[in-house]
Amino acid sequence: MAEFLVKVADERGRLTQQVENGYSEAEVRERFAQLGFLVYWVKPKGLLIGGGGRRKKVKQSTFLVFNQQMLTLLKAGLPVLGSLDLLIKRQKDGYFRSLLQNVRERVKGGELLSEAFSAQNVFPKIYTTTLMAGEKSGSMDEVLARYINLQRMGLTFKKKLIVSLVYPALLITMVSCMFIFLMIYVVPQFAKLYEDLHAQLPAITLFMLEVGTHAQRYAPIAAVLLVVAMFLVYRWKATDRGAEQIDSATLRTPVVGDIFLKYQVATFSRMLSTLLTGGMPLVMCLETAGASMTSRKILNGVRDAAVRVREGQTLARSLEEQKMFPELSVEMIEVGESTGALPAMLNSVAEFYEEDVQTALGAAMALIEPVILIIMAVFVGLVLISLYLPIFSLGATIH
Repeated sequence: MAEFLVKVADERGRLTQQVENGYSEAEVRERFAQLGFLVYWVKPKGLLIGGGGRRKKVKQSTFLVFNQQMLTLLKAGLPVLGSLDLLIKRQKDGYFRSLLQNVRERVKGGELLSEAFSAQNVFPKIYTTTLMAGEKSGSMDEVLARYINLQRMGLTFKKKLIVSLVYPALLITMVSCMFIFLMIYVVPQFAKLYEDLHAQLPAITLFMLEVGTHAQRYAPIAAVLLVVAMFLVYRWKATDRGAEQIDSATLRTPVVGDIFLKYQVATFSRMLSTLLTGGMPLVMCLETAGASMTSRKILNGVRDAAVRVREGQTLARSLEEQKMFPELSVEMIEVGESTGALPAMLNSVAEFYEEDVQTALGAAMALIEPVILIIMAVFVGLVLISLYLPIFSLGATIH
């Protein structure tokens, strides 16, 4: 269900403005008209999630299942409204069900399916554009099947990336926790022990005890500063300038930047191919695929390339001018344009770079894992030697 801002006048002409819940603008307008009010306007304010006004995204897996079921019903010959009715009844996710109810009411009121989904401001632009292409061409089931295939491949690829990163993430977490435990708890305990013994300590032990004592003393302050810094970076990343600078820093990072760029190129190529196959104009496809990019720098680059294409340049030349896309991808796109097989060539670009990302990520993880273990071993060994060295010296003296 959605939240609407309504401005009405009563029978005495008194104007009031209020927030009202409803399934569509038409439904809210009709409700107030039946009560005898003169409705000036009805504006959508935002979708309700529980009792608040905050928006959230639908789970990708849930959305994929919905589209698969929708495609099956459409192929079986059911109309859009009938398909939505059945899927709303079967939908277990309450939030997603409320979105679908709003979509159904909008379609029932005369809106196109693509417009109804777009009005929710939750679903990806590539989805609503794909629906629009299906509505214009009269082949909704075909374009929906292509979108499902795109989402399925994207979800599979993302799962592979997550699986590849699980073990290194666990190692880094363990090392960090062990470092904090040693410096905040273990080292200060040894400091108290040696203070009671009044023993003469080596320089390395004194240094380690000093570090541990200060770490324990200032740990709460450091934790607060870290949380504040993370919050500020998160807010800064939400701005255009911050997102682009963080993006530029990520792309310049050795190994990580190259993998990130190739992943973005693969995603962009796959989306653009799907949209072009649906019969949409190239400029609209570029704008839609670019808007779906998580990289702000690539998003801006694709947007600039769309302007060049609108002015008459080729896609390959426009992307080359941005100096972001790998040379091989630009060359493959140029071949696709010259042969009239751009969608198929874009699919080839996506497959090539997806495989390249998997290979590069596997090689990077194979190198990172032993490096983390070596760093962990060196650090633990250094701390233990610095802490136990005085005990060995005292033992030798007593003996």
